[in-house]
Amino acid sequence: MLLAFVSVAQTLSVGKSAIELNVVKSVISKRIAQLERHLGVTLFSRSTRRIALTAAGEAYLAHAKNALAELAAGGEMMLSMRSELRGRIRLTAAVSWGQRVLCRLIPEFLKRHPDLEIDLVLADRPVDVAYERFDIALRWSASSSARDLVAAPVSRIDWMVTASPEYLAQFGSPGEPDELAHRSCLFYRGSSQDEWWSMSAEGVQKRVRVRSRYHVDNPEAVYEACLQGLGIAQLPDYLCDGALEDGRMTRVLPTWVQHTRFGNQITALVPPERMQLLRNRVFIEFLQQALRSADETPRQAD
Repeated sequence: MLLAFVSVAQTLSVGKSAIELNVVKSVISKRIAQLERHLGVTLFSRSTRRIALTAAGEAYLAHAKNALAELAAGGEMMLSMRSELRGRIRLTAAVSWGQRVLCRLIPEFLKRHPDLEIDLVLADRPVDVAYERFDIALRWSASSSARDLVAAPVSRIDWMVTASPEYLAQFGSPGEPDELAHRSCLFYRGSSQDEWWSMSAEGVQKRVRVRSRYHVDNPEAVYEACLQGLGIAQLPDYLCDGALEDGRMTRVLPTWVQHTRFGNQITALVPPERMQLLRNRVFIEFLQQALRSADETPRQAD
């Protein structure tokens, strides 16, 4: 409607506007009439020989031109964004989170953006993001303190203590954190501090030294050992939520909040110059949006 109005206002001819916009004259007349009904005013005075703007039409013309200019600018910006959403995004992520969460989301992102490529490296080792030329490193929040990188939170991670029903049937479920010191426990082993489990409930802080017969540096291995009844495990929610839902695992000490050296969220770390690339920002926003609903869903204690 605006385009038809501005064209007629400039040509003062329905016929010329129809040719200019490549439509029939009746379409131009219909759109002008629709706009006049919408505004509740008469925009043109008409006679058998000529057409002219009314006072209302003259006043509205400047606003209509501005609106069309803004729409054109928006269209140009969208075209520019499409041209920037090309190329390769080089990512790195922690192995278990990458396998369980990130790899589930990437196919959908690539379907939405057919001109983009993803180069993904899953690794738990320390990564020099700039030196290894990564666009984005998805890392645990507690290890995301590099001052020369832009940090953007991506997803919350909740840690919990779990065990298989078979283990609890044989050894019983601990009622207090201190009882963990006398149980067989399972945990990701990467540092001596992992032998200490810290947790809190209602303002009470507990720090318990646990023992394990199985020393492993992979969370998936901890998860599998827990499923098979080898002990009580400390695991992130994305690993054990499914097993908790179908009864293969049971939460232990569900009212106690776990505090690990890994922190409670996954963070995107990006070199400042790489953050300026639209494709990297769009990917981070995609992850945040995709994972937000899960983060906002309250978890019920067992």
